[in-house]
Amino acid sequence: MSEDEKLIDLSAERAKRVHDLNDKRLNEVRNAFEQAMPMKGKKKPKNKPKKR
Repeated sequence: MSEDEKLIDLSAERAKRVHDLNDKRLNEVRNAFEQAMPMKGKKKPKNKPKKR
């Protein structure tokens, strides 16, 4: 049983690594997009008063 504890699930480790790479790429794209088009403060749209 002690050998089973040392076994590594390679598919799970690969999935984690791929997920980390995708997160890294997503963050790079997000940063580049924010530099190209900086987000401005969100403005609330003016709502017309409701008719009663």
